[in-house]
Amino acid sequence: MNDAIRVSRPLTGTDKTLSFEAGRLAQLADGAVLARLGDTMVLATVTASRSVREGMDFFPLTVDIEERAYAAGKIPGSFFRREGRPSDQAILICRLIDRPLRPSFPKGFRNEVQVVGTVMSADQENPHDILAINAASAALMISGIPFDGPIGAVRMAFTTEGEWRAHPTYAEGDASSFELVVAGRALSEDPDSDVAIMMVEAGGTAGSFDMYAEGAPKVSEDVLSAGLEASKVWIREAINLQRELVSAVVSERGPITPMPYQLFRDYEDDVLARVEAVGATLVADANRLTVKQERAAALDEATVAIVAQLSDEFADRVGEIKAAVKALTKQLVRRRIVDEGVRIDGRTAVDIRPLSAEIDLFPMTHGSALFQRGETQVVNVTTLGMPRMRQQIDSITPDEWRRYMHHYNFPPYSVGETGRVGSPKRREVGHGMLAERALVPVLPSEEEFAYSLRVVSDVLQSNGSTSMASVCGSTLSLMAAGVPIKAPVAGIAMGLVYDGGRYVTLTDILGAEDAFGDMDFKVAGTADAVTALQLDTKIDGLPADVLSKALHQAKQARLTILDVITSAIAQPRSNVAEVAPKIVSLEIPIDKIGEVIGPKGKVINTLQQETGADIAVDDNGVVGTVTIGAKDGRAVEEARRRIEMILDPPTAEVGVIYPGRVVNLAKFGAFVSIMPGRDGLLHISKMSPLNGGRRIGQVEDVLELGQVLEVRVDDIDPQGKVSLSLAGEFAGMEDDDASDRPRPARESTRGRDREGSREGSREGSRRAAPVSAFEAAFEAELADEIGDLGPASPSLAEGEGSTRRGSRPRRR
Repeated sequence: MNDAIRVSRPLTGTDKTLSFEAGRLAQLADGAVLARLGDTMVLATVTASRSVREGMDFFPLTVDIEERAYAAGKIPGSFFRREGRPSDQAILICRLIDRPLRPSFPKGFRNEVQVVGTVMSADQENPHDILAINAASAALMISGIPFDGPIGAVRMAFTTEGEWRAHPTYAEGDASSFELVVAGRALSEDPDSDVAIMMVEAGGTAGSFDMYAEGAPKVSEDVLSAGLEASKVWIREAINLQRELVSAVVSERGPITPMPYQLFRDYEDDVLARVEAVGATLVADANRLTVKQERAAALDEATVAIVAQLSDEFADRVGEIKAAVKALTKQLVRRRIVDEGVRIDGRTAVDIRPLSAEIDLFPMTHGSALFQRGETQVVNVTTLGMPRMRQQIDSITPDEWRRYMHHYNFPPYSVGETGRVGSPKRREVGHGMLAERALVPVLPSEEEFAYSLRVVSDVLQSNGSTSMASVCGSTLSLMAAGVPIKAPVAGIAMGLVYDGGRYVTLTDILGAEDAFGDMDFKVAGTADAVTALQLDTKIDGLPADVLSKALHQAKQARLTILDVITSAIAQPRSNVAEVAPKIVSLEIPIDKIGEVIGPKGKVINTLQQETGADIAVDDNGVVGTVTIGAKDGRAVEEARRRIEMILDPPTAEVGVIYPGRVVNLAKFGAFVSIMPGRDGLLHISKMSPLNGGRRIGQVEDVLELGQVLEVRVDDIDPQGKVSLSLAGEFAGMEDDDASDRPRPARESTRGRDREGSREGSREGSRRAAPVSAFEAAFEAELADEIGDLGPASPSLAEGEGSTRRGSRPRRR
């Protein structure tokens, strides 16, 4: 086995060290790097095909993250006890890696490249997403695959003191109000070179608005700009460490052999020149149509006309002609924006398309809304559930539960196409996670609002930024459902065109502007704070003043959208919908949890059956929480009343008759619940009236669980134990029957032993007593039915002790 090549360096402002190792693991891959931060370790491997698949007209890059359960010392919780489909978190990390890597490959490179990151160790402190981005870049740097790197990444957390902290742990991230994931590339080989920001994924944390209420500084556009600028220090450190790794590999193993490859062009210059000559006017006129369908149809007609005109000249190059038309379209759209300040649909750079918002579309949903911006239309539906409906997360991170779930669906009909409908694709997962991240900071805590929450965003029409439309629609549906969010949230998608040294920032970009532009970023937030940000650039270097201007331009658009949202519904409704479950929560002492649940869950199950409410009990190790839910509010109140009686049970009174329910059976009697939290014992010796005055062999012969009967409280001892007797139709029967019976002939040995153990002060004399009358009557009845039973037992005749249960003396 080869010796490993290792490089490491401490990270500025932290007590952590970042390290890369190569040359020991996965040596058949083109590049393999084991990265480590704390005790979290990720193995990144990269492999490229040596030939281009026939017909490939794009760059086939795939990124996979394998989160191994063993990394956290766990066995997967699935039925098969092995890892299955990637988690939402793993899919998000794949996208975080893909976004900065993809534009770093040569234009026209078509060889298939696969990046696989395997989490080998997860210390539950240091997140593995940043490590995976840096490791993937490092593996590409030593692979020989053409790659314009390195790419460095860092996570930043904004503390409640107003400082940006690099490489926070999970706990530090949760304690902060905002987190940034930033990736970038150095602009030169100089170790102190400036860094071009390529990718940003950011969002507020749960409870951040509570932190703001307590005095923590809010994350504004200026704070965000400062955080992005501060991140460059640690991005540069990751880049320089990757360069050290490359140098060490070259020093130890010799020069890295570049992979042979071929670059492909969609069209040649001669085709483009002829397309420009014959089709510039046609394409320009088509792009002046403001309606998407009309513009698309006109562009199709222009393409057909250009192909027909040039088909003889370029007989076997129709594909190149079509690709050149697309390139000409992009060129004309960009030039018109920069030179004339006019966009495809006729708007200026800062205009927003027409906005509309509606609520209460569907009667049986808990909260529904429709948000439309231009030709983008999204329906959002909120569903409220019991706390137990939260999602359990089987992952290698410290997160165990997900209370708020945002799911995004993008069917093919939303863009007027046919296609597969089924399980969500990575893009849908990523958009849903972005919308979720935008709304999490304003959600009420579980103590304030005990429900589990699910929001579904169904895209019905798409022409730009459906994810931000999902944020706006979700705010509407949450407020319509009665969820007391801290503040309404709106989102907007922005774009940037850079041409001839001029930067033009576009508000509310169309789908085509997203494809033709140099940067797109999405910003969501309230009127005075940012809650989420996603940014991707295709150009090297974004001046700080340009970014700051873009963020402030986005805020103005956000405020406009918030006005439309609040005109539809000004604030969250005070009550949930009639069709939604009604939920209340109450805290209980942790030592009372057992009383509420009861033995084997009998108490809580009985409460649920009798009231119709759904009851859940949980604790945090300090205090217990009981959550009660039902569609009928009366059922919730009744269950709450009964639980409060269990916690502070009323006192039974001696001599009072209560309606009771049998809740447990034992050999010596039955426990009867006479009021919530208060049971009493009906001893077997007091049950003979239930059997016609005859002896009871087993309690189960005369009583069953759940049976209702009236009982009288005979006694309450100093420990609060309640002794019961039968009442109602059986009242007095036991005493009347007993007065007519002779006393037992003689104590049995077992009966005498038990009696002696209970009454230690009683003298241990053995006095003979007559045989019970019912014993003789029973023997006679048997003889009449089945014949002579043979000679009588000498022990009974002589009054000797007997082990038969029938000869035991009755106790009062």
